Amino acid sequence: MDNEELYDNIDNSQSVTQKYLGISFAKFLLMFFIVIGFGIYLGMLLYGTNSLEVLFGLQDYETFLQSEVDRLRSENAELQREYFELKEISAQ
Repeated sequence: MDNEELYDNIDNSQSVTQKYLGISFAKFLLMFFIVIGFGIYLGMLLYGTNSLEVLFGLQDYETFLQSEVDRLRSENAELQREYFELKEISAQ
């Protein structure tokens, strides 16, 4: 057998993806775009406006606001007590 006979026996009808990956080119493109789309979705989920960082930041801010509400309530109670004491003294 010479080289020309060997080359004649090679099946040239398969695409590159069929030779190396075992799937058709259309399936490869579909899977490629699905993977790229999923990557973009994960990127938006992790770093976008609806990301986990934003969620954690808002949870921290909620904790801060709750402590501020508690502080202001106690300060308000002190000021009301002082007001009523002063009002009682001035009424006498």
